Amino acid sequence: MKKNGNVVYIVSLVISLVISIYAIVFPEHFSRISNAVFCFLTESFSWFYQLVMFGFVVFVLCVAFSKYGNIRLGRDDSKPDYSVFSWFAMLFCAGMGVGLVFWGISEPVSHYVNPVAGIEPGTAEAADFAMRASFMHWGIHPWANYAVVGLALAYFQYRKGRPGLMSSALTGILGGNTSGWIGKATDILAAFASIAGIVTSLGLGVLQINSGFHKMFGIPDTLMVQIIIIAIVTAIFMASAISGIDRGVKILSNMNVYLAITLMAGTFLVGPKIEIFSNLVNGIGGYINGFLQDSLSISPYAKTAQWIKAWRIFYWAWWIAWAPFVGLFIARISKGRTIREFVLGVVGAPTLASVIWFAIFGSMGIHLGQNGTMGQGEMQEIAAAPESGVFSVLSHYQFGTILSVIALVLLLIFFVTSADSGTFVLAMLSSEGNMNPPRAKKIVWGLLQSFMSIGLLVSGGLKPLQTISIVAAFPFAFVMIGACISLVKALGEEGVMEQAVSAAETPEGGLKT
Repeated sequence: MKKNGNVVYIVSLVISLVISIYAIVFPEHFSRISNAVFCFLTESFSWFYQLVMFGFVVFVLCVAFSKYGNIRLGRDDSKPDYSVFSWFAMLFCAGMGVGLVFWGISEPVSHYVNPVAGIEPGTAEAADFAMRASFMHWGIHPWANYAVVGLALAYFQYRKGRPGLMSSALTGILGGNTSGWIGKATDILAAFASIAGIVTSLGLGVLQINSGFHKMFGIPDTLMVQIIIIAIVTAIFMASAISGIDRGVKILSNMNVYLAITLMAGTFLVGPKIEIFSNLVNGIGGYINGFLQDSLSISPYAKTAQWIKAWRIFYWAWWIAWAPFVGLFIARISKGRTIREFVLGVVGAPTLASVIWFAIFGSMGIHLGQNGTMGQGEMQEIAAAPESGVFSVLSHYQFGTILSVIALVLLLIFFVTSADSGTFVLAMLSSEGNMNPPRAKKIVWGLLQSFMSIGLLVSGGLKPLQTISIVAAFPFAFVMIGACISLVKALGEEGVMEQAVSAAETPEGGLKT
């Protein structure tokens, strides 16, 4: 196992460095290649992304409400390591944190001013579409995607004693041979997809933090300021990562949830309350009513196809790219929960929180367009530069400065927890699945992701790396399908064994004679 761990560590480091250096030295060529491959995948495999993401939703719900739902992720007498609140806080911050602050206002506004073909921009119909599309992209699908990886890993890790590696999810198929070349390739792919996803998210988060400082305090929106922000945040999340999950990620995640609730409550109180409630109810109705159609719609002959590829397929590919990182982290903190509790917690609770978040913040932005406070030009600027959206919109409301400061602090802590969680997962992947990976590897991965973020910001290569991470994640979708098959097979075998034991016992508990 040590040899396998070293191979995964060294190869994933080398691949990450080589691709990043290539992106920095030859940004234009790297961008052309990554975009060409991504366009090929979205053009040729849109149907595949739609099908597998919907399949993951069906899979986790079927497993949760099957006869296996009461199986515990661990020994039958094991108890959860974390309270429900802390568990939810950590998985929510790892899976969505920075993204919600970044896109909470900007995405609904983008759909409002640039809706799918056939809907007139800036209309009530466009507003309805904006909320429905946002709910779809941040609702059940991404969390079911994370749950597939997290559930398979947690089951084999805590129930069957396998190491905390992505390859362990394939135990039901590979048996004890997960340390072979297929297992190594799976772990390396998971490590690269994780580092690429984390780095691009850190880069985008830095852009939004800088935008907030610029709008509120007049601090220049420059590369040097962005590098300073990365350096400060790196020092914070490295200290948190080294201190461990219980003293680092847990405390910060709990703090984040309290701040997020405070921000939501504050924006609701100063925002258009009737519109928020109406958009919440109407959006949920549209989301549920169109769930099947939106889940499987590709529109190969219609003008809507371009919007679907640019938004929905991009999101589905992006969530798959994040699945190894988030799934591994969720598995790490979910010991002792039943399968049904796991799925309802990982899919249900965050979906509800995301829907409420977009109903509040999306309504804040769309309201300004509907009443004419923000013109079409200013709304288009938010669509073009989404990092400025939350601060631009809040500035038009009472107590906007105070709310913007809270949003900025929330964004900073979300940033830290995402980087902290990512550092932990990467160290675990490259340490043979060690539940408490060595500090040295945490430091290496933490510094690497920060240096990569700076380098790619300097070269303007964040977008191409985001694209290439999605490209690299395409084969990972097949790993996830394999994880589903592996889990079903293992659950079936466990069910057969339990039936055999039950049949061998008398009603009084003794053995039959």
